[in-house]
Amino acid sequence: MAGAHIGETEPFEWLDPATWTDLVHGRSSILFAVLAGVSIALMTGRSAVPERERLPDIRLRLIGRGAVIFVIGLALEMLNTPIAVILTLYGLLYVAVIPFLRWRPWQLLLGAGVLALAAPALLAFLAAVMLHPYGAGIGFVLYGSYPITVWMALLLGGLALGRMRVDRLRTAVIALVVGVVLAVVGYGLGVVGQATGITASLEGSSSYAADGSSEVWSPPSGWDGYPQALAGTDPLHAVVTAVFAVEPHSGGTAEILGSGGLALAVIALCLLLSRPLRWPLLPLGALGSMPLSAYSAHVASIVLVAGPGGFFSSNPFWGLTAVGLLLVTTLWSMFFGRGPLERLVGRGAAAMAAIPTSPVITGHRLES
Repeated sequence: MAGAHIGETEPFEWLDPATWTDLVHGRSSILFAVLAGVSIALMTGRSAVPERERLPDIRLRLIGRGAVIFVIGLALEMLNTPIAVILTLYGLLYVAVIPFLRWRPWQLLLGAGVLALAAPALLAFLAAVMLHPYGAGIGFVLYGSYPITVWMALLLGGLALGRMRVDRLRTAVIALVVGVVLAVVGYGLGVVGQATGITASLEGSSSYAADGSSEVWSPPSGWDGYPQALAGTDPLHAVVTAVFAVEPHSGGTAEILGSGGLALAVIALCLLLSRPLRWPLLPLGALGSMPLSAYSAHVASIVLVAGPGGFFSSNPFWGLTAVGLLLVTTLWSMFFGRGPLERLVGRGAAAMAAIPTSPVITGHRLES
């Protein structure tokens, strides 16, 4: 995430290792979303579907967690950096996942697959037919940097992985194979789209006058101009583009499959390597135990260095951030345990699920 925010990268080229740092863009946040699903599985019963009698408590705790994460996201946005802070949507996901808590792994995978394959095309079609609607709500949930349909697909996939005994060697091997296959399919779709020109940008949103000259398109004020405006948005082209779009944060089916598969492969590799390399990887484990605190500290560090409203990109600072976070989180984990913001989120969850005490009248005495 730090590399995606402040790293100096060049466009990715398979045959040029110097450009491979470009992989951080888009894929790091997707890995974040998949891991959110794994985390929710671990905190709601691991491989066992939670019992019905536990659901009220689990729901309230998830709402409490989501609310605190949402507020932390708002606070980071108030720092006025150009970073597209993911935490506000991340907090919403904790609430959106509630209806799926008792789904079996195969149901979760089916739901993730349907969202990955159908949601990008459906959103693109609706945007084109409705002439690119705008508003605070849909800009945040549907058409912003993190469309909830895309991220719910990734979250459900991670939840399924967490329900399938993620600690088993067999699960890690299967996840690695499936992740590689999905990455090949997704990025293969993207290559096809780019090679054939299918994913040519629709930037400009222009229509054409009767003489063939281009003119700036603007939404019509009624039904009279709707046919011409609809021709300008080209719903069919928008749908096909959404399927083959693979660029970071494009929200296309190819990106979900490709980057989601890469995230799954990375998680599987970490699970496999953590067995023989448990001790050398402890600093990564410490950092992974407090991602919210680390993410927030990273965003705050940019403001401290660049000042309010300022920004910069620097690979040395990226490296310093990575090493610094590994060192600080390792020491914090040794002496204090859970990260500070993780403690805050835990308290928010506990407060939301706490049963309020009420006075009990016994005889003529009022006891609490």
